[in-house]
Amino acid sequence: MTAGSTTRLPELRVRHACVEDLEAVTALERVCFPPAEAADRESFAGRLRVYPECFWLLEEENGRLLSFVDGFATDEPDLTDEMYARPEMHQPAGKWQMIFGVNTHPDYRGRGCATRLLRAAIDEARARGRAGVVLTCKPEKRSFYARLGFADEGVSPLSTHGGAVWHQMRLRFAGEETDG
Repeated sequence: MTAGSTTRLPELRVRHACVEDLEAVTALERVCFPPAEAADRESFAGRLRVYPECFWLLEEENGRLLSFVDGFATDEPDLTDEMYARPEMHQPAGKWQMIFGVNTHPDYRGRGCATRLLRAAIDEARARGRAGVVLTCKPEKRSFYARLGFADEGVSPLSTHGGAVWHQMRLRFAGEETDG
């Protein structure tokens, strides 16, 4: 299979993660991000212990992980580098759903996996009464997130994760105020 292949995807399911998904999540992260940007096993272990409900996995019927989205909820309006390393900052009733990573195996990119998971995360954030969803992305990914309704707020002064330039993107749910 090649990126962007039109071959039909097998039956897929979306579910929340659990601690037993640690190895699969860590392995996929290593494939998707350069070493300076990839979360390590210890980081994922902490995240999975504290907020597994904020991990959305897309997998085949046989359990093979194709894609995942993770983050946590907080009342803080902006995503900061500190959030990646401190799972205890998660606020279950937080106003904003932060997205730390969108990971899709290279063989399945361009086939709607990330879109499907992001829509699941967005729908769940809305159902939980959050104000919206916040993420950071590299400049070349802005148009992808804009198609999902995210607005580009410019280069983030609060995230220099892995030495990269990150744009903060925000999706506000209808009826939410405009400040933070």
